[in-house]
Amino acid sequence: MQSNSRKIRSLVTGGAGFIGSHLCERLIERGNEVVCVDNYYTGAKANIAHLLDNAYFELIRHDVTFPLYIEVDEIYNLACPASPVHYQRDPVQTTKTNVHGAINILGLAKRLKVRVLQASTSEVYGDPTIHPQTEDYQGNVNPIGPRACYDEGKRCAETLFFDYHRQHGLPIKVARIFNTYGPRMMPDDGRVVSNFIVQALRGEPITIYGDGKQTRSFCYIDDLVDGLIRLMESPPAETGPVNLGNPVETEIGTLAERIVGLVGADAAMEYRDLPTDDPLQRCPDITRARRLLDWQPKVPLDEGLAKTVDYFRGVV
Repeated sequence: MQSNSRKIRSLVTGGAGFIGSHLCERLIERGNEVVCVDNYYTGAKANIAHLLDNAYFELIRHDVTFPLYIEVDEIYNLACPASPVHYQRDPVQTTKTNVHGAINILGLAKRLKVRVLQASTSEVYGDPTIHPQTEDYQGNVNPIGPRACYDEGKRCAETLFFDYHRQHGLPIKVARIFNTYGPRMMPDDGRVVSNFIVQALRGEPITIYGDGKQTRSFCYIDDLVDGLIRLMESPPAETGPVNLGNPVETEIGTLAERIVGLVGADAAMEYRDLPTDDPLQRCPDITRARRLLDWQPKVPLDEGLAKTVDYFRGVV
């Protein structure tokens, strides 16, 4: 809890989403007053229902592609669908959310003279040609592919954040988030962890795209939220970008086997073609996060998966 009588008023856009709801919860626990903004395109009231009776939590239905007029002390900008299934459903709106949303949130922060954190993504690196990815790597992104609305939208948002910082002296923070998992993921979001768990619980074949040898790094939600808050509270000169993710790589095929084992299912593996522009390797170099934030993931994959499986048993 904070020692001073006045609570920090935090705005979390996309606050009813998977990551946003956990962030709202943690900020409330820390003694902040939280304003959650979401249009429920992929967020859900169920994710923040347990916070609605808290006197220091406020929920606003709003689309960040339109200006927002509110008084706050800090802003976490998480608004944007983050799974391919959802961001490719309306790619034009995804780009608008990334770009127009960033402009509106940056304008709000500029008026209020408050620090603002952008939830960027490892997707800015595209299908990387270096491994693991450091923050100075400029990426290998297809600007006209089916994932570009998200990849290039997030890249443009980063550009806007740094231009507002250079041009207006705005205090910014940019976090590049790698694969994150945990309770409150959507069952139909098309992400590999939720896909495998849902299929295993339903007794369906486990769908693996490609040969299963491609790798991802999986960070449990509690660790990620800790990293976001540490970045927000870091000295003003530390703008980022900062990679936040788990530096331990896991093959997709191995992940499937672990989840099937945790569920206790007898599931077959069904292999399909790899989607267009889907990266074969994705792993963060978190040297900067360790040095600047004293942060690294603590939750082992098997422990986090067990908690996630328990959550999905109640919703599938």
